[in-house]
Amino acid sequence: MKNIQCKVFGHDLEVSKNVTFHVKEYTCKNCGKKFTTNSNGNLTELTPKFKEINAVLENVHNRRLLKKRRLNPELLVFSH
Repeated sequence: MKNIQCKVFGHDLEVSKNVTFHVKEYTCKNCGKKFTTNSNGNLTELTPKFKEINAVLENVHNRRLLKKRRLNPELLVFSH
């Protein structure tokens, strides 16, 4: 029954993981199917290939953020 609702109304997606600022992983609340954004910014099903790509992207992204923070410690202070 859950799959029928997704086929009729579309998936009800929620962000399950932020890979980078622009790449995210999504999970359907109804059927549990997982999606991610591809290189064009469109949603695509999360396959093992995309899981590996996202893991590498996340690793590179986190290393760059750490490097920026080490070079500019004032970036740690957030102003509102």
